[in-house]
Amino acid sequence: MGIISWIVLGLLAGAIAKFLLPGRDPGGLVGTTLIGIAGSFIGGWLSAKFLHRPIAHNFFDLATWIAAVAGALVLLVLYRLLFGNSRD
Repeated sequence: MGIISWIVLGLLAGAIAKFLLPGRDPGGLVGTTLIGIAGSFIGGWLSAKFLHRPIAHNFFDLATWIAAVAGALVLLVLYRLLFGNSRD
């Protein structure tokens, strides 16, 4: 997968993470989108590095999607913990 595919995957992973963790985010839609993109990169890297799961070359690999959404969820939770009160 190329960089554009990872960005699209990240956008979708961020949307899925936002759906799974509803509520007000400190960064709003743009912040959630950027967290999704970063989460897809980090989730894919961690999956390849520690689980010895090679990064798939096709867009519709279930393990890649799970890693991307999991990475986005973790980053979204951390972001809410660190900056959660900034929109009050």
